[in-house]
Amino acid sequence: MGKYFGTSGIREVVNERLTPDLALKVGKALGTYLGEGKVVVGKDTRTSGEMLKNALISGLLSTGVDVIDIDLSPTPLTGFAIKLYEADAGVTITASHNPPEYNGIKVWQPNGMAYTSEMENELERILEKGKFQQVSWNDIGELTRADPKKEYIKKALEMIELSKGYKVVVDCGNGAGSILSPYLQRELGNKVVSLNSHPSGFFVRELEPNAKSLLALSKAVKSLGADVGIAHDGDADRIGVIDDQGNFVEYEVMLSLISSYMLRKFGKGKIITTVDAGFALDDYIKPLGGEVARVKVGDVAVAEGIVRENAVFGGEPSGTWIIPQWNLTPDGIFAGVLVLEMIDKLGPLSEIAKGVPRYVT
Repeated sequence: MGKYFGTSGIREVVNERLTPDLALKVGKALGTYLGEGKVVVGKDTRTSGEMLKNALISGLLSTGVDVIDIDLSPTPLTGFAIKLYEADAGVTITASHNPPEYNGIKVWQPNGMAYTSEMENELERILEKGKFQQVSWNDIGELTRADPKKEYIKKALEMIELSKGYKVVVDCGNGAGSILSPYLQRELGNKVVSLNSHPSGFFVRELEPNAKSLLALSKAVKSLGADVGIAHDGDADRIGVIDDQGNFVEYEVMLSLISSYMLRKFGKGKIITTVDAGFALDDYIKPLGGEVARVKVGDVAVAEGIVRENAVFGGEPSGTWIIPQWNLTPDGIFAGVLVLEMIDKLGPLSEIAKGVPRYVT
C-alpha cells in the first residue's frame, strides 16, 4: 500500500485525509498519467460525494482530459459506462461499505477492471512529485453529462431470461444501487418491493450486506412470501441474499451456488476466488467440470485471474462477484438478476442451497 492508495483505492474520513484539495490533485495526477482522452466519473450517495467529484473533475479538466459526468452512479454502472462511452478510464467517488463519514476514490481501466497496484503506484509517484500536466485555456478538457441507466438495463435484459415473474424484495441500503437495482428487477417482469431505496448519505443500516444488517430484509421476505431478497452495499458492487424462507444465505454458500450455475450456463472451466475462501467451493463445482484457482484478496486480483485463466466466473466470499461475460467490474446489481435466473432454472433458493457442503474451519 502507498501513502494514498490502499487495497481498494483511496478510502479516508472526509475532510481529514480525504479533502477536496487531495481530490483535485488525484484528478490532476490521473490526467497527467493518461496524457489525453476521456474519463467517466460517478459517485455514490455520501454527503461529501458532490464536493469531491467536482474537485476531481476540475483536476482532470485542467490537464486537457475530457470528462463524462454520470453523477449518482453505482460502481457497476460506472464500469458499464466506461465501455459504453469508450472512455480511457473511470473514477468512482465511493467508500463502498464503509461508514458514512468515509469516502474514497477508485480508478478503473477501459476494460472495467480496477487499477492495479502498479498503476496506482504510478499515480502515487505523480502525486508525490507534484508536477502535473497543465494545458492552456483553449485546450482545457470538455465536460459533458450522461445517464447510461437505460443502456445498462437494455443490455442486461439481453443476457438474462426468466420464464415468469417473481416476488423480489430489494434493500439498497440508501446507496447508489437505489437508482438502478429495483428498476432492473421490475423490467425483468418481477414484482418488486424496495427497502432503503431512497438515495441518502445518512444510511439507515450498516452498509455491508450481511446477516446482521439484513434483519429487516429477512423479515420482509418472510412476511411478504417473497421468492428472494437482494441487498447491496453503498456502491452496489456487493450482493447479499435472503432465501425464500427469510434466511440469510452465507457468502460462501452463494459463491458455490452461483459458480456452479455459471458452469451450467457457460460450460466447464476455471472459477477464480480468493485465498480466504473455503474448500467447499472446490468440491461442489468439481462434478460440473469446474476447477478453482485462488488469488490474493481484492477485486482487482480476481479480475486479473479471470483474464489470465480465461475463467467462467470470479468472486470473493464477501458478496463481491465479477461476471466476465458482462464486465470486469464487481457488479452486485447484475448479480441480483443472475440469482433470479438461477432460481428460475434450478428451483427455490432454500432448496438448492441444501446441496452445498458446509465445512467447519
